[in-house]
Amino acid sequence: MAIDVQESRELKERVVEINRVAKVVKGGRRFSFTALVVIGDEVDRVGLGYGKAREVPLAISKAVDDAKKNLFTVPRHGTTITHEILGRFGAARVLLRPASEGTGVIAGGGVSAVLELAGIRDILAKSLGTTNPINMLKATVQGLQSLRRPDEVAATRGLTISQVLPLSAKPAEERPAEPAPVEEARAEAMEKSDGEAEDHADT
Repeated sequence: MAIDVQESRELKERVVEINRVAKVVKGGRRFSFTALVVIGDEVDRVGLGYGKAREVPLAISKAVDDAKKNLFTVPRHGTTITHEILGRFGAARVLLRPASEGTGVIAGGGVSAVLELAGIRDILAKSLGTTNPINMLKATVQGLQSLRRPDEVAATRGLTISQVLPLSAKPAEERPAEPAPVEEARAEAMEKSDGEAEDHADT
């Protein structure tokens, strides 16, 4: 049933780049167009496609068909990703880092298109390598495909999900009780003032 619901969601497409390329033949140059397209349902599925044709609309339709073949599901934690990851493809390096709610999608160019269509609303992204849009987007996709869910990591390690999650992600009752820094400082100040009062009394 879940698969049917996923497939019934409307896929939105976004054209990241259109480039004119030329092939030199005996009679001169033969021009054609390439299109780089991202599609996704803005919930958890996204795909990247590349198409080439003699006309722009045909190149875009080819890229959309290619993207539909490459759809995959992105693991998410709320509105962000589950953990930090570095995506690699060729000379491209894209660092993806989870962000708190309300941060937004801090990314440039086509990377933001991939993240938004994947349903991610809060994330920090930084390109560390080449600025080639095709390689950057493929590195982003590789990073998203490498993400793992807490239940998958727990099953692999033979632990419970609560043991795998960091302390900040655990419920409040499971965290060890720690004295607040303000209360500690206040207690120290009270002790010092009591000690000074006793010294004055002795004199």
